[in-house]
Amino acid sequence: MYIKRLCPVKETLKSKSILFLGPRRTGKTQYINNELKPDRVYNLLLSKDFTRLASNPGLIIEEMKHNDRLVVIDEIQKLPSLLDEIHHLIETTKVKFLITGSSARKLRRTYTSLMAGRARIVSLLPFTYLELKKAGVFDLNRVLNYGSVPAIYLSEDPELELEDYCGIYIKEEIQAEAVVRKIENFSRFIKVAALSNTELINFTQISQDSQVPQRTIVEYFNILKDTLIGDMVEPFKSEKDRKTYSMAKFYFFDIGVSNYLASVGRIERGNYYYGKAFEHFIYNEIKAYRVYNNKKEEIQFWRDYNGNEIDFIIGGRIAIESKAVDMVNQKHLKGIKAFSNHNKLERKIIVSLDERERKINDVEIMPVYDFLDNLWSNKIW
Repeated sequence: MYIKRLCPVKETLKSKSILFLGPRRTGKTQYINNELKPDRVYNLLLSKDFTRLASNPGLIIEEMKHNDRLVVIDEIQKLPSLLDEIHHLIETTKVKFLITGSSARKLRRTYTSLMAGRARIVSLLPFTYLELKKAGVFDLNRVLNYGSVPAIYLSEDPELELEDYCGIYIKEEIQAEAVVRKIENFSRFIKVAALSNTELINFTQISQDSQVPQRTIVEYFNILKDTLIGDMVEPFKSEKDRKTYSMAKFYFFDIGVSNYLASVGRIERGNYYYGKAFEHFIYNEIKAYRVYNNKKEEIQFWRDYNGNEIDFIIGGRIAIESKAVDMVNQKHLKGIKAFSNHNKLERKIIVSLDERERKINDVEIMPVYDFLDNLWSNKIW
């Protein structure tokens, strides 16, 4: 089953070549096969393509035909030196390139030669609410337990797929790229990091819990970002309110992956992990909307030393809180009220499991499906 994706690849290819990034198995190859018609494809995961181009990168120029318009290079991080040949072809021909990758780590230095307006980065994320809704297969409980990586979400045995996926990630993305010296240390770290998902990152505590030096913990988080496995969300700071935390929060790219690595088991409505997964889900949707619509405003969070918190601050002007409760009441407004004492907001939204949309003073209470429909209809920002 193929589900149509929202990422703006086809529109971008009309004017630019693309570096098409996304974690493994988010559907880059499926997208290419179902929505594009490339003139030729080089898959660097295949030994026949990799060996030929590794020994002679110039083959890509020699094999080009005059009527080629779209060429796909799959998994470019396996052979980043090939970008020099691609750069030349972009400069001298009308060919558009779609270059896929699952790690920014090996591309960072080489890709700078393409950055000066020649190619644009487009990201592919796990399934979104809108993609699954249009296909008639959205299930909130399934997303909160198993995430929305396509191969896992659509599987008849998502638990087994998650086990295989996480094992492949550690083996291929970490060991094969030789970015850590001791895989045992990294394995302990990633479990502790998953338990800290959606929470403030305390490097000292994670170092103690995983028995890994703190400086190595910082590098490990950079590896997770570089291999597109997670994001740091920075705290909102203002001149008017200095009594706030400066630590960042970390979100894995997928809820199911985080759940599996943290060994949280089955998530049921009302338990502790349901609330964390619900917040994670709202973050993923906001992030996907921002990425696919090329929004520039930052997603941040806010927390003061009195324990008041807002999950997400959009561009310093929209507050969004996630509350996995059936009925939002005054106590759930505590964070928004505390923030509003020092900062002006255009909108104040609490996303919840309420049955109907309503308002408490100037705070909008939105049932989760109403919020998602509004978000993807461009009615939030």
